[in-house]
Amino acid sequence: MSKNTSGKAPGSAGKSNLRNLHTKVRTAKGRKISSTLWLERQLNDPYVLRAKAEGYVSRSAYKLIEINEKHKIIKPGDRVIDLGAAPGGWCQVSVGITKSTVDKPRVVGIDYLDMNPVPGGVILKKDFLDDDAPELLMKALDNEKPDAILSDMAAPTTGHRKTDHLRTMYLVEVALDFALQVLKPGGYFLSKTFQGGTESELLSLMKKNFKSVHHVKPPSSRDGSVELYMLAKGFKG
Repeated sequence: MSKNTSGKAPGSAGKSNLRNLHTKVRTAKGRKISSTLWLERQLNDPYVLRAKAEGYVSRSAYKLIEINEKHKIIKPGDRVIDLGAAPGGWCQVSVGITKSTVDKPRVVGIDYLDMNPVPGGVILKKDFLDDDAPELLMKALDNEKPDAILSDMAAPTTGHRKTDHLRTMYLVEVALDFALQVLKPGGYFLSKTFQGGTESELLSLMKKNFKSVHHVKPPSSRDGSVELYMLAKGFKG
C-alpha cells in the first residue's frame, strides 16, 4: 500500500465506508481482559481503520492533521523537526504539507524505536536525549533553522499517574529547550503533555518566548485520554 503524504484529512466517503462496523474480540487463553479490550478498541477505532485505508502508519497522523487545519503550524516549504517520531505518522503528514523531497528534505524525525522509511523525510534512529542528537538533527536540515518543532514524545508508563506525568513533562522541557535554541523567529512548538497541570515555570518560559501559548486536544484524541498538546505560536527569537 502506498503511503499517504498529502497531509489532508480524509473525505466523508472514507468515513461512511467505515461507519457501523464492529469487531468483537474473544478473550484468548492467557490473555488479560485489559489486553482484549485494547485489541477490540483498536480494531473498531475509526481512525485506525482510516489510517490503514489511507496509507498512514498510525492513527496519530490525524491528530497533527486536525491541529494543523485549525492552527496552520506547517506550510509548504517549511522545515520541520519531529521528536519521538515513531512510528512515523507525523513525519508522513509533515512531508506531504511541506512538499519535502528526497533531494531536498525539509522534514527530519528522530526516535530510538525502529521506523520504516518515510519517502521525502530523513529518519534518525537515535535517542533525542543523546548529547549529539541536536547537532545531527540540524545537520539533516543543512543547519537551516526549522519553522516548526513537533514532539509526540512520552515516557514509558509506569501505571502511577503522577510519576508518568512528571516523566513526560521532563521530555517537554528538553524539547522546549531545544526549540528555544534552534527555531526560526515566528516558528511553532507543539508538544504532547498530560492533563494534571503544567508546571508554572515551564508555562512562564513558553509565554516569555512565544507570542501565544495554547492547550489543544484534537478530535482524534481518544475519549477518556489524559493527553493534551501544548502549542506555542510565534517564536520571538
